[in-house]
Amino acid sequence: MIDALFSGLQFGMVLAFLIGPVFFTILQASVERGFWVGVLVALGVSFSDFLYVLICYFGLSGFVTRPGISLYMGLVGGVILLLFGAYHLFVKSRRRDFSNPGAVRASRPIKYLAKGFLINTMSPMVPLFWIGAVSLATLDLGYHEGSEISFFFAGVLGMALATDIGKAYLAGRLRELITHRLLVIMNIIVGTVLIVFGARLILTAVQAA
Repeated sequence: MIDALFSGLQFGMVLAFLIGPVFFTILQASVERGFWVGVLVALGVSFSDFLYVLICYFGLSGFVTRPGISLYMGLVGGVILLLFGAYHLFVKSRRRDFSNPGAVRASRPIKYLAKGFLINTMSPMVPLFWIGAVSLATLDLGYHEGSEISFFFAGVLGMALATDIGKAYLAGRLRELITHRLLVIMNIIVGTVLIVFGARLILTAVQAA
C-alpha cells in the first residue's frame, strides 16, 4: 500500500506542474482575492479531478482482465501520454503568451468552487490525462486491487491539491518569479517526463502481450 501511495505522490508531481488555465486561475484568484479564495478554486479543481478518476477507472477497469485487452489499453494509454508530453514539449514550450484571459469574478464561495471545477472539467486535455494515468496504474504498475488503486490515486490527488494550495499561498511571490523562461523550462520537463511514462507503458504492454 505504501508503494502505491508513494508512486501516486510521484505521479502527482507531474500533474502539479502542468501549466494551463488551472494554474493561472489559482494564481490570479489568490493575488486578487486572497489565499482562501485560491484554496476554494483549488478544491473545485480537485473535485473535478476526483470525478474524472472515478469515471476513467470504472470505465476502463472492467476491460483490464479480458484477454488481449490489456495490450490495446496499454498502447492507447501510452500514446495518450506520449501525445500529451509531446504537446507540452514541442507546442506549449514555444508559446510566447502564457496568460489566462477572461478571468471570472465571483462574490460567493460556491462560485469560486464552481469556477475551479468548471475550468478543469471543460479542459479537453484533462480526461485524456486521466485515461493515461489509469492505464499506467493498472497495466504498468499493476495496481488491480481496490486498496492499491485507491492509495495510488489518493497520492496523485493529494499531491496535486497540496501543491495547488501551495501555489495559492505563494501567489504574491510566484507572480514575480514566474517568467516566460521558467514556464518554458517547466513545460519541457513535464513533457519529457510524460513521454517517458508513455513509452514505458507501451513497452510494458508489448512485453506482457
